[in-house]
Amino acid sequence: MKHLLTIDDISADEAIGILDTSEAFFEVAKRPVKKVPTLRGKTVINLFYENSTRTRTSFELAGKRMSADVINMSVASSSVKKGESLYDTVKTLEAMHPDIVIVRHGASGAPQYIASRVAFSVINAGDGTHAHPTQALLDAFTLRRARGRIDGLTVAICGDIARSRVARSNALLLTKLGAKVRFVAPRTLLPADSSAYDVEVYEELEAGIAGVDVIMALRIQHERLAGSLLPSLREYSRTFGINDAALSLADPDCLVMHPGPMNRGVEISPEVADSPRSLVLNQVEAGLAVRMALLYLFAGEGADAPAD
Repeated sequence: MKHLLTIDDISADEAIGILDTSEAFFEVAKRPVKKVPTLRGKTVINLFYENSTRTRTSFELAGKRMSADVINMSVASSSVKKGESLYDTVKTLEAMHPDIVIVRHGASGAPQYIASRVAFSVINAGDGTHAHPTQALLDAFTLRRARGRIDGLTVAICGDIARSRVARSNALLLTKLGAKVRFVAPRTLLPADSSAYDVEVYEELEAGIAGVDVIMALRIQHERLAGSLLPSLREYSRTFGINDAALSLADPDCLVMHPGPMNRGVEISPEVADSPRSLVLNQVEAGLAVRMALLYLFAGEGADAPAD
């Protein structure tokens, strides 16, 4: 496998292999010396056309902890601002012979466009409303560590599903790994056609989260939402916000996830976000391990993973 562009690129066995490899890297962050020589001599470029905290920082830290040369390309101060096309930007990068380029772009399909025209490996760090495969992998890794399994769990994904690349990628991966997935949202925030995903669809929060093992709240995307899709954020919070009252409808051991950044008091209450049931910070910790594993698998070329 040369690229990771969507969850469709990997089988269930390959996904489990990535999660297993991530376990070896998870312990690196807990060592007194957090650096390993696994990717010494390799070059990783982070090419982010959209703002990011968790994804960009974890990819940067993953590369540096594995001793790779890591370049963070600032689009705001690059030739893109002078009108340079995506094609010319990536061909310029290709001439510098990187091993992996991590791409986040506002246009759905941009990583596929790049991957079809370059020799280096491309990892999709989120494209438009299309896909975010590394987020789905780190969410699966978080769940597996917290519950010991994914197969048989019921996961309710709640919020702006229609515009969420996280929801799409998680639905594909979690069902591939044996979980039952529900989409829970007002009708205006559901995909026009959910039949592409093996999910149950609910338009009322109470029914959608009844008895579930995991609730994954999604950020209400102010930058992508037209005002006509919701009466108000206050109304959304009242009817679809994940708070203590809503959580009482789920399984007593239900866990709560959020890919971040959170709108506290909108899609999730501060009490739930900071509760013992919350896996939000576990997801951040898992993201580093999973992205280290991916860099190793794509650029390691037979190098040894760190010993347990």
